[in-house]
Amino acid sequence: MRKILIPTDFSDTSYKAMEYAVQLFINEECTFYILNTYTPVALYTTTIYDTHTALNLDIGELYKSTSEENLEKIIDRVKTAYPNKFHTFDAISSYNVLTVEVNELVKAFEIECIIMGTNGASSLVDVLIGSQTMQVIKNAKVPVIGVPSQYEHVSFKDILFATDYRSGTDQVGLALLEDLCRKHIARLIFLNAYYGVPFDEEQLANKDALDTYFERDAHINEVADGMDVLEAVEDFQSRHKIDLLVLVHNKHNFFANLFFTPVVRTIVHKSTVPFMMLPPVKTKTV
Repeated sequence: MRKILIPTDFSDTSYKAMEYAVQLFINEECTFYILNTYTPVALYTTTIYDTHTALNLDIGELYKSTSEENLEKIIDRVKTAYPNKFHTFDAISSYNVLTVEVNELVKAFEIECIIMGTNGASSLVDVLIGSQTMQVIKNAKVPVIGVPSQYEHVSFKDILFATDYRSGTDQVGLALLEDLCRKHIARLIFLNAYYGVPFDEEQLANKDALDTYFERDAHINEVADGMDVLEAVEDFQSRHKIDLLVLVHNKHNFFANLFFTPVVRTIVHKSTVPFMMLPPVKTKTV
């Protein structure tokens, strides 16, 4: 059984992520953990007055009951719209910081994937939603799928995997990606931004390993000559329709991470198609 975590703030954007999730895994047995976290400002205020403490506790209970009621409503909504005997839903209401709670639940329930809604950064609310997604991606130990609020999930046929071939078949989330390719009969396109520097031994080995790993699936290799990652992705999308964009959140070193963070931020705020961010590969110890 798959275990999928879907954070929600009860917005239309977060509901779009739930719709996407139930359609993505339409024929699979899944438990969807629907999470709402709340951190009311009043609860952070310390005071020596018992009356104020009691007030803070009352406010906390109000937030909790409201969160639980809204979770029940949003789950009923998606179950009514997309009835499926394979799907079960667990509501989780937590007084916690989102990223902390997400990591705790991933470990406690052996979550395979996190699915979140995203908005274009056109308003303060959108920026805040994007910031939350960025923080989850930064700290997640499992793949994070972002679903743009305007996206309509129609098909799942072409997946674009932008890669520098610095990660191979030990990449977390690769099994999920391969399974999605196979079950949706989707084509996987590996896209490499080429700067005129030949692949080193590690890259060549990873490329061969990935070709073997996805040998059961239709996949091809594309090269974007003289472009950075964003340019390569945008150029490809201008010529071809894709249904999912995949990247690895590499953390090889400080400077590489400085470069990659703006790429993630741009995709989170501007992507018009769902994207899957795979977590960094664990550094091997000698």
